[in-house]
Amino acid sequence: MNISLILQMAADSDAERIGLVCETRRWSYGALLRAARGAALKISKSTCSHVALLDESSEAAPIALFAAALAGVPYVPLNYRLPNTDLTALLSRIAPAYIIGDADRIRELNPEGGHIVRTRAAFVAEAERLADAAISTDEPGDGIAVQLFTSGTTAAPKAALLRHGNLLSYILGTVEFGSASPEEAALVSVPPYHIAGITALLSSIYSMRRIVLLPAFDPDDWIALATAERATNAFLVPTMLSRVIARVDAGAAADLSALRAVAYGGGRMPVELIERALELFPETGFTNAYGLTETSSTVALLGPEEHRAAHASSDPVIRARLGSVGRPLPTVEIEIRDEEGKPVPPGERGEIYVRGDQVSGEYRERCALDAKGWFPTRDAGWMDPEGYLFLAGRADDVIVRGGENISPGEIEDVLLSHPVIADAAAVAVPSTEWGEAVGIAVVAKPNQPPPSEDELRNLIRNRLRSSRVPERIAILDALPYNEMGKLLRREVRKLFQS
Repeated sequence: MNISLILQMAADSDAERIGLVCETRRWSYGALLRAARGAALKISKSTCSHVALLDESSEAAPIALFAAALAGVPYVPLNYRLPNTDLTALLSRIAPAYIIGDADRIRELNPEGGHIVRTRAAFVAEAERLADAAISTDEPGDGIAVQLFTSGTTAAPKAALLRHGNLLSYILGTVEFGSASPEEAALVSVPPYHIAGITALLSSIYSMRRIVLLPAFDPDDWIALATAERATNAFLVPTMLSRVIARVDAGAAADLSALRAVAYGGGRMPVELIERALELFPETGFTNAYGLTETSSTVALLGPEEHRAAHASSDPVIRARLGSVGRPLPTVEIEIRDEEGKPVPPGERGEIYVRGDQVSGEYRERCALDAKGWFPTRDAGWMDPEGYLFLAGRADDVIVRGGENISPGEIEDVLLSHPVIADAAAVAVPSTEWGEAVGIAVVAKPNQPPPSEDELRNLIRNRLRSSRVPERIAILDALPYNEMGKLLRREVRKLFQS
């Protein structure tokens, strides 16, 4: 099977139904399919080994995604925010590619790559012009559908591969075909080069929910578009949700009464923030979705009713689940393992392993699956006795102080309980005595003086063991995050290198 089947089914079911809204243009499912076929014809006649996108979200993204699938070549959305040196390296790794987006930049950075380059407007116009041309009736292949470059830290980014079977396993296992009514609209504001952007397109089209694209996130633009299009569904990373809530709390004009469901993920969600969201939007169902690029997106969910039950409960065990990512999908297995790779009992921390048909665990460079199909996520966490999964940061982020493993998350939770602290990060810092020690960076709430270093140290000492008390403290105006809301701990560590 091939992911092009998703768009084909939607067009066969109701070709005239609006499937996509981008800026001032509205696309029916039939028009999207015809454009994808037109683009696939052009791609198939080229010698390109990949189809790449170097652009913000637009109609070019779904057209290119499905055109690549129809042509039987991988779709590679690239991060247009990367510096030129990094982007040059990635362009050379996919050469020759059929690339849509910033034509001048591509030609400047990789002139010898043999790429075929089209601006967004030219690509879309050409796809529509060829929409009614004859195309091959051969069944498209079921090999690699999408290639996403993971964010590199000290090493070059890995090329994560998602096969058609991986993506279809996730969509078919979590979405009911044609389940959305014509008035339902999904507001998509995540960038197209993130796995959430890919699966948002696939799941929305399979359910036949109208996609409303916001090219680049801005809270006021998001609120205005959600209001104008009567958005019923949305996905936001925690930093995006925080900015939307701040604007609503500040009195921004907003009619979000149609918003039935908000999924969030991609970064740490402070409990205080989701509690405020539940209070502000009591009729909206919130879902915490945990997943990775290599798992074709979501592998665990904390659903709307679980959010409401945890928020309303006085039982500390149930209430704590508001800080969890829920339970595994029915089609996915999750284990917590120790450093020797052995499963640990509930409540004990370890590395999260995942297994299921949607799990790829495959890179151009290697396959990371073990002999039994388990993928090591490199995320640390634990499960409670009822199977709720809690994250404790990246396994590589663990602070090893004198042989004792310390989770940054437990320190950050304590810091965020302080009434003046808006954001916090704990990282490993060099220590002559212990090898590594704790360093913290905190951000005070607007118009609030930050706590003293002694107050912060006493807070941690009184709530946790003395080994968690930080040796180094930085007070910042803001913590560094990427565009998907992931804390850039390596940037925080740099603060303590001197």
